[in-house]
Order: sequence, then structure tokens, then C-alpha cells
Amino acid sequence: MIAAVLDKLVGKIERAEVLDKPADQIAAVSDWLRKLPGSRAVEDLASGTPIGHPMHPLLVAIPIGSWTSAIIFDLVGDAEGARRLTGLGVLSAIPAAFTGHSDWSYTDGGERRVGSVHAALNSLALSAYAGSWLARRSGRRGLGVGLSVLGAVAITGGGWLGGHLAYALGVGVDTTAFQKSESEWARVTSASEVPAGTLSTADLNGVPLVLTRNPEGAIAVLADRCTHRGAPLHEGELVDRCVVCPRHGSVFALDGAVRQGPATRPQPAYEVDVRGDDVFVRRSDEPRGLRIVEHHDVAFPTQIQQTG
Repeated sequence: MIAAVLDKLVGKIERAEVLDKPADQIAAVSDWLRKLPGSRAVEDLASGTPIGHPMHPLLVAIPIGSWTSAIIFDLVGDAEGARRLTGLGVLSAIPAAFTGHSDWSYTDGGERRVGSVHAALNSLALSAYAGSWLARRSGRRGLGVGLSVLGAVAITGGGWLGGHLAYALGVGVDTTAFQKSESEWARVTSASEVPAGTLSTADLNGVPLVLTRNPEGAIAVLADRCTHRGAPLHEGELVDRCVVCPRHGSVFALDGAVRQGPATRPQPAYEVDVRGDDVFVRRSDEPRGLRIVEHHDVAFPTQIQQTG
């Protein structure tokens, strides 16, 4: 029941086109800032490219943990401890918000709208906790506790929407995570259809591939769907032995490694075997269960037993 109500509510947010104009204006500022010298290194760090995963979920644990702990300190009567933890949460929320904004600026549609409300609630929480710290510091503990309660309510709503962004809308998730792999050699194209210096496409049992040749003439094959936000890599460019995503500029080496963000996850790369004019590919070492093509006979109940 609760899940149905929440799903209906967030569905309205996903379709709230009134949020588009202010969101797009804020995102346009981010696009302008990315043109400044040195911004690429900052952007990669904010995205989490160096650590291979989005940075934002890692950083949000600090302010949430600090503010939650402050509640305990308030309950046991340690006003000074609660004040310090509230302040720590405010300070640590700044980089968390920055990294979250970086991730959000690459979204659009329903994801951008939900992200806008998520950010608004988190901003309300940050403001409330900052006010709480100031009130506590000036000796108005009652007001400080009240503002902390407001902040806790706001951060709970914002956190739920953050979970929806990740687990329901897939923001920050490797977009190739559920694409099946083939452990056996499968023919995908002719070698003559993979010219040097360009990007071409093929299909592996429903999984789109992008193919090219390195300067030595060897064929390289990657998943065509960008791990960041799903753009078709074959519409991008081939620059210095790398594939550049056409949508957000992520750069992938021909072995799939991330050379430049905002992508954090490498592109799935395939083993290649050229037999005459036929190109065969496979991923023989795939350990991930959701990517492995297997068929099991599983018995599912046809009736739901009613009790009571």
C-alpha cells in the first residue's frame, strides 16, 4: 500500500514538465563551467572516474551519519556533541552536494525532474541543519533541535528519491549491467566491413557492438551502449586509439578502460577471432550471473495460498 502511494507520487514528479525550465537553466550553467580550463579533472573526480564508481553515494554517508548520530546525542543530553556532529554534517554535505549535482547534470527527462526535487529536499535539509548549528552555538538549543527535526524529515524524503534515482531509474548504474554475454565464439560480421579509422556496428544476439581497428590492423570490439548513460558509441569519434562518447564525451580505450569521464565503469570488451573474412567474438571469462545466458527449469507456484 505504502509502496503504491509512493510510486504514484514519484510518477507525478517524473512527468512534471514544469520542472524542466529551471532544471535546464541550472544544467546550462554546469555545461558552461565544463568549458573552463582544468574543469575536466574536477569533473572526473566529482563523477568518481578515478575510483570506478560514482562518488556521490560514498560521500552522502558522512552527513547522514553525522546528523543521525546528533539525534542520539540530543536524546542522551549531550548538547555539545550534538552541536559538533550537526556542524560536521553541514561541512561534509557540501562536497556530497557538489558530486550529486555533477551526476544530475548529465540526466534528462524524468530522471532530471526527480533529481531536481531530490536536490531541493536535500538543500532544505542542509539549510535546516546549518540553522540548527547556528542556533545551538548561540545557546538556543530548543530551536536547534527543532530545526534538526525539520532537516531529518527533509533528508529522509530526499534520501528516498535518491534511492529511486539509483534503483528505479538507473542513474549511476552501469547501463550494460544486464546485457547478456556469450561465452562461445559467435560470428558477428565480416572483417572487410570493419575499415580502419572508423567505427562500425554489429549485433551479438541482440547486444549492439561497436567495432574498429587499431593502427596495427587488429580488430577491437566493445559494447556499443555507453556504460554511463547509454549513448550509442558508434555515433562518436575514434581519437588516439580511443572511442569518444557522442553524448557526454567519455573516452574509452580499445580494451574498454575509461580514459576520461564522466563514465566510471569500463566498456565490456570482447575477445576477437578473425577466421578468413569472418569476425567471431566472445566473453569467455564473464563471472557476473546477470550477464550469463543460462536456462534453468524453475518451478513457480501457480496459486497464492490464503491464510486466515
